[in-house]
Amino acid sequence: MNPEMSEKTVLRSRLLGARAALAPVLIEDAAESLARHGMELAELSGAATVAAYVSVGREPGTRALLDALHARGVRVLLPVLLPDNDLDWAAYEGREALAKAGRGLLEPTGPRLGPEAVCEADAVLLPGLAVDGRGMRLGRGGGSYDRVLARLARAGVDPALVVLLYADEVVTRVPEEPHDHPVHAVVTPEGVTRFRP
Repeated sequence: MNPEMSEKTVLRSRLLGARAALAPVLIEDAAESLARHGMELAELSGAATVAAYVSVGREPGTRALLDALHARGVRVLLPVLLPDNDLDWAAYEGREALAKAGRGLLEPTGPRLGPEAVCEADAVLLPGLAVDGRGMRLGRGGGSYDRVLARLARAGVDPALVVLLYADEVVTRVPEEPHDHPVHAVVTPEGVTRFRP
């Protein structure tokens, strides 16, 4: 294991442990604040299409934000995990159109649009465990969103990249590798931090 991978593994473990200790009421309150601040971010609320995800477990909650975007008429694309860990996409049609899938995920039940559908997004909401002051994101390490970011780069599109986190997950430094990409903004229950225009 290279040093960057070891640093990432240690940081992931620490952050996941902190999330595991969060009280359910704090998670619910944070989700409402995240939705409010997320809708204040023009890159999300003013987009025609947003690629997002359904939070699970103790992840910062996305469901209120998904509903707010959908109610505003934003086309929301949600991922469908493929067997090789790549992501297909389908439109969000409301909470009643979500089904349980592998790994505890919730996925949309509508028609699959293909892995390239993410390239139509004006903004991409990325899951993460941390972001640093340079906008470098630490994901869970599965590689699904590394593929998404590589696909966007190959297509020559530059949607706004946004991460939802708890406030203490904005850290001093995230170990990075050559394939890592900085994000444009992070939304926490306390507000929005932008890293680049």
